[in-house]
Amino acid sequence: MTATVSTTETPLNTSPIPGRTGFGRKAKAYLALTKPRVIELLLVSTLPTMIYAQRGFPSVGLILATLVGGAFAAGSAGAFNCYLDRDIDKLMHRTENRPLVTGEVTPREALVFSWLLGAAAIAILWFGANPLSAWLGLGAIVFYVVIYTMILKRRTAQNIVWGGAAGCFPVLIAWAAVTNTVQWPAIVLFMVIFLWTPPHYWPLSMRYGEDYRNANVPMLGAIAGAKVVSVQVVLYAWAMVACSLLLIPAGRAGWVYTVTAVVAGGWFLYESHALHTRAQGGDVSNKGAMKVFHGSISYLTLLFIALAVDPFVGPAVMGG
Repeated sequence: MTATVSTTETPLNTSPIPGRTGFGRKAKAYLALTKPRVIELLLVSTLPTMIYAQRGFPSVGLILATLVGGAFAAGSAGAFNCYLDRDIDKLMHRTENRPLVTGEVTPREALVFSWLLGAAAIAILWFGANPLSAWLGLGAIVFYVVIYTMILKRRTAQNIVWGGAAGCFPVLIAWAAVTNTVQWPAIVLFMVIFLWTPPHYWPLSMRYGEDYRNANVPMLGAIAGAKVVSVQVVLYAWAMVACSLLLIPAGRAGWVYTVTAVVAGGWFLYESHALHTRAQGGDVSNKGAMKVFHGSISYLTLLFIALAVDPFVGPAVMGG
């Protein structure tokens, strides 16, 4: 299975769309290409990482450049993904209303938009922050578009494991923007998000398993039983929580981060084990799977809020 690339102007659905005309509707369609919900999730990790790296608030200009540049990079990657996946998006209920499927945006328009947004992202990071953050932004786009979308997604059930690394780049970009280097705390945060991605996404793929099977995309939640998926969710959840605690010795984390990492991590482990117990008993439901999916978002949000507050409250737990 390979990703099909075409520059044809013919949209997948050429039927007229009543009421979907005008600048506002077009702008909304372009925004949808960027996958704004994904951008929101990525930005949750960016500003707290900058604050933690600075041990205070960076300049407003640096914050804006990093957030806007990072959002543009993520939006560019998302738009490229929509362009490359337009053939399978029309086969899945979850994605059947994306602009390239409905015809609100043509493939050529989407491709040009993707390139322009990516170029703007690199320029903003380069001149607003530093070249290192710009190179990392470029790396994030390439990883998501080439490694995940074009190579892994349609070929292996491990697609989201390695492809999900693209979603870890914002913490590296944020750290580099502040310090002009990548240090161990940034790598720990990178690994936390890397290990978080499977227990975050695999429950979602369980919920939309039929969609992925219809599109012949081998997401683990779609091709393996709930018993297998739940075991993997538990294993990755434990690895993620253990990794989050490495910031205590490696990154001068204080009590706010430490307590949050332990409590929020324990809660997410409980939810993961509850999913596993139900799955092993053959009683797992879509609602149960989505509870873990939404719980993973709450966990990550709490962890990074604590990361942002931590430098302002008390000393490091282990000194240094």
